[in-house]
Amino acid sequence: MRGLPRWPDFFIAGAPKAGTTALHSALVGVPGIALSSPKEPKFFLCDGSPPPRARHRGPGDAHSRQEWVWRESDYLRLWAGAPDEAVRGESTPFYLHDREAHRRIAAVAPHAKFVVLLRDPVDRAYSNWMHLWSDGLEPEPDFVRAVGLEASRLRRGWAPFWAYRGLGRYGEQLEHLFRHFDRAQVLVLRYRALVDQPDETVAAVLRFLGVPAGPAHLVPHDNTRPLRPDTLRTRSLARLVRAGAAAGAYAPPQVWRNVSRPLLRELHRKGTHRPDLTPEQRRLVLEPMLADLDVLERVTGQSFEDWRGESGRGSFTARVKEKAQSTSSVTKSWAPSGRASS
Repeated sequence: MRGLPRWPDFFIAGAPKAGTTALHSALVGVPGIALSSPKEPKFFLCDGSPPPRARHRGPGDAHSRQEWVWRESDYLRLWAGAPDEAVRGESTPFYLHDREAHRRIAAVAPHAKFVVLLRDPVDRAYSNWMHLWSDGLEPEPDFVRAVGLEASRLRRGWAPFWAYRGLGRYGEQLEHLFRHFDRAQVLVLRYRALVDQPDETVAAVLRFLGVPAGPAHLVPHDNTRPLRPDTLRTRSLARLVRAGAAAGAYAPPQVWRNVSRPLLRELHRKGTHRPDLTPEQRRLVLEPMLADLDVLERVTGQSFEDWRGESGRGSFTARVKEKAQSTSSVTKSWAPSGRASS
C-alpha cells in the first residue's frame, strides 16, 4: 500500500554547513528510504502558521521564508506515494538548534530517530559566513567582525542562519534534545567522518535506521562557495543581490532564483580559494564557545579536544585536494615496475 499519511521516522539535523546536504544526497535512491522534496521543509520550525516576518529581517530572509512548508497537510503530502514500509525522513539542520522543534517533534513523532552531524564550530561558522558573503547577502567582509555582530542581528530579527556561533553550540542543543528523546534514538556523527570515511559513515546511518546496506553510494562534496573578493565591483553586485532578494519576497521563490543566477555567476566568477583562519582569528571566535564544548563532551561521552586547537579541520573541498595531491605524489614516486619514475 502507498501514500498513507504519517509523520517522518527520522530527521537529519546538526547545523548548516555541517554535511547534512551531502548525507541527504547520499541517501537519495536508497531502497527502503523515502526522503522529502524539498530537502529542508522546516515544518517543525513553524507552529501551524507561516514563519513570522519579525524573525526574518536579515538580507534574503523574507524571500527564503516563502519556501518553508508550514501547513501540516502540505508537509505530510511530501511523502505521498512512498511505500508504507519505507523509512521516511527529511533533513532540516536547524532542528537541532531550535528547542521548540524538539518539543513539536516529540509531540507527534516520539519514536523518531535523529542523525546529528557535528562540525568543528569555528570551521562551520566560517563556512556559513563564506556562503552568505560569496552569495552577496552578508554585508560584512570581515569574518570575525561578522561573528561579533551576531547578537545584535538576532535581536533585530535576522533569521537563524545568521547565528554563526549560536548554531555551533551543540552541547546545550543536544542536552535539550535528550530531554525529549532517548539517547538510543540519536546517532551523533562528525562531519570529518563523512569526509574521510564516507562509505563507512553512510553504512552506519543505514544500520541505525534499520535499512539494509546496498552498494556504496556517492557522497557529494559540500556546496562550498569560492571566496568573493571585496572589490567595488562585487560590492555593487552584492547590493543588487540584497535589493533583489528583498523585492523577491513579494514574488514566487523561483522567480527570484531565476533572476539571481546571472548575478551569482558574476559574483562567483572571480572567486578565490578561501584562506585558512589564523590562530588568532580562531581563538577570538572559539573562546566564547569553550564552555559549550565541555557540555558537548559530557553529554556525548566523546572527546572533542581537537576542536580546541589553533587550526581547523578543513572541508570536503580541501580534503579532495589533499587526496588528489597524495595520489599524484605516489604516482610520480613509483613507476609500475616499482622503480622511481621521472
